[in-house]
Amino acid sequence: MSSPGELAKVPWQALQFYSTAPYPCSYLDGRTARSQVATPSHLIDGQLYGELLRIGFRRSGTFVYRPHCDGCNACQPLRVPTEQFVANRSQRRAWEKHSAEYSVRSVPLTYQAEHYELYLRYQRLRHHGGGMDRDSRDQYQHFLLQSHVETLLVEFRDAQRQLVMVSLIDVLADGLSAVYTFYEPSIKGSLGTFSVMWQIAQAKRLNLPYLYLGYWIDGSDKMAYKATFKPNEVLTQNGWAAHRT
Repeated sequence: MSSPGELAKVPWQALQFYSTAPYPCSYLDGRTARSQVATPSHLIDGQLYGELLRIGFRRSGTFVYRPHCDGCNACQPLRVPTEQFVANRSQRRAWEKHSAEYSVRSVPLTYQAEHYELYLRYQRLRHHGGGMDRDSRDQYQHFLLQSHVETLLVEFRDAQRQLVMVSLIDVLADGLSAVYTFYEPSIKGSLGTFSVMWQIAQAKRLNLPYLYLGYWIDGSDKMAYKATFKPNEVLTQNGWAAHRT
C-alpha cells in the first residue's frame, strides 16, 4: 500500500499521523479496534483528502482516519467503478420504484431542524442502542455538517414534499464518496439501495469514475450490502483490486 511519502503535490510534510488507544469494535463482537488519525484537520482540503481516501482513509466531520487494528484487517475500503456497474434485479426494482416517487435537490450544508429530527428517528428505529440515537444537535452538526471538502447535502422528498431521505456526499477529483445517508424508517422499500444507485448515477453524470462506499467488513452484516454493488474493488496491500465475494 502507498505510504504518505509516495504521494506528490500535497503538503504531507505538514501532516502528522497518530494511533488511538484501543476501543470496542462497533462491527465485530468481542474485538477491539484502533484508528490511525491524520492531523491537523484544517490542512486536509479536497485535494489532500482525495489522496488520503485512495489509501484507505475516511472522514467523520473533520476527523480523518483509517482502521489501524492490532492483528485484524477485516475493514477493506471499497469503491464501485461507475461505468462498469451493472445493477442486479433488486437494485433495478429499487431504482424504478423510488426514482418515480421522489424528487431530489441539493441544499446548503447547514443545520435544518427537519433533517435533525429525521436523523434521530432513523437512529432510534434502525440503530437503537448504538449511541447515535442520543446525539445532541452539536454532535449531529460535528458529525455531518463540518467539512473541509466539497460536500453535497441532498434531500429526497415525496410528492407531498415530505422529507424521506438525506444523503451527504463528498465530491472529489476521481469520484464521489458516500459520507452518510439516513431516511424515514417507517417507509417500506429499499431507500438505502436507492441512495447508492442515485450516487452511482450522479457520479456518471459528473464523469467521475468511482463511488467510494467506505469500509466493507468481512463478517459484518451491517456492511454486507456494499459488496452487492458489482463490480467493485477493494484496497489491498498491493493497491486497488477486483473484489470477489
